[in-house]
Amino acid sequence: MQVRKLTFTALFIAIGVISAHLIYIPVGVSRCFPVQHAINILLAVLLGTKYSVSAAFGTSVLRNILGTGSLLAFPGSMIGAALSGYLYKKTNHILGAIVGEIVGTGILGGMVAFPIAKYLIGSQVGAFFFVVPFLVSTTGGSIIAYVLYKTPITAFFREKMN
Repeated sequence: MQVRKLTFTALFIAIGVISAHLIYIPVGVSRCFPVQHAINILLAVLLGTKYSVSAAFGTSVLRNILGTGSLLAFPGSMIGAALSGYLYKKTNHILGAIVGEIVGTGILGGMVAFPIAKYLIGSQVGAFFFVVPFLVSTTGGSIIAYVLYKTPITAFFREKMN
């Protein structure tokens, strides 16, 4: 079963990296990726927190290497994935995972992005500059995840992964 979960996680990393070339919202020094948020939620629900966070990290690393991401991808995606998995485990409901992703990425990730932007990227934007675009991106990704979660194919994967 471990190999199946790792393979499934790798597939989602590939989708996250490929979609970064196609679907993103540029906002100043950051690029927002709603598909990444959908991936965070779906993996948190289907496989759990460690797989969701691992996929967020792997996708962020590959996007940075390929030049389609920024250092701001790390705090947003990983905090959102972690909180999404945690709240899903506590509530056992997709809406818990969605709230975790929105709060984790949109608010906490947006605030953690400030020191990264200031000290590593050299951007002088305000502390809350990233919160609104991160919230917009994660809300869009959460809607995508909810719609995908309700499809029969996701029900099939939920059955196979548990």
